[in-house]
Amino acid sequence: MEFSQLRIFQAVAEEGSITRAAERLHRVPSNLSTRLKQLEEQLGVELFMRERQRLQLSPAGKVLLDYTARLFALRDEAGAAVQGGQPAGDFVLGTMYSTAAIHLPGLLARYHREYPAVNLQVQSGPSGELLEGLLTGRLDAALVDGPLEMAGLDGVPLCDERLVLISEADHPPVRSAKDVEGRAVFTFRRGCSYRARLESWFAHDHATMGRPMEIESYPGMLACVIAGSGVALMSESMLASLPGREGVAVHPLAEPFASATTWLMWRKGMVGANLNAWIEQQRAIYPPASVQSQAIA
Repeated sequence: MEFSQLRIFQAVAEEGSITRAAERLHRVPSNLSTRLKQLEEQLGVELFMRERQRLQLSPAGKVLLDYTARLFALRDEAGAAVQGGQPAGDFVLGTMYSTAAIHLPGLLARYHREYPAVNLQVQSGPSGELLEGLLTGRLDAALVDGPLEMAGLDGVPLCDERLVLISEADHPPVRSAKDVEGRAVFTFRRGCSYRARLESWFAHDHATMGRPMEIESYPGMLACVIAGSGVALMSESMLASLPGREGVAVHPLAEPFASATTWLMWRKGMVGANLNAWIEQQRAIYPPASVQSQAIA
């Protein structure tokens, strides 16, 4: 087996499609198909099964995917070790959309400046998908909504966020979910932690949440809310960064729905030189004392 083959296998497993994996790796689909067939022939097993136009991992493929993540981690660890423990090689960081827009730019600039030998890759998505990426080894670390008591993960807090509900500008004050019962809700796809918080808010107030309208950007959500199409939940820091924010009414929420803490999380025992360097840079910009939450024990 070659690392290049395993990288192709990993991409196809995560995308569920040779075409999408080829786009991600900037290669032609026929090349990926050939390399996968060679890998299966070398191992003497089938790695994928086709189900409803999507490639699903076979039992053997699931085993290999786990080993693939561990092999890549060991490769990076070995590279760092022979270079005196200096950060180098690939480092894949997952992040929520809001964190990527508000808190990540300064961290990325500082990290790139201090550790140019690291090939830092950033992947954005809902918290649920990022956590899955950590557990499968697709991500080395992720900035997610927490704290989260999940077996196999460790983490440290990044920052606290205040969450607010936004509606069209002339909407009356919202004191409970009853005041927006049945209204359309603009949110990210399932797996988004803020969407889960909103669902819990409606359930807590025994109110019926309106139809979720999935939109993959905060500017898009804001535009829909300004038009009077429904409501949305986002952090105050995210809202403050958006042009047109003066066109909505902002409604504070009561605890425990008014606050959230963004955490940097990783798999236990997988803290290499690259991640250690990121943690140091993060603490320099966001001192732990400024975050109310405490790190996972």
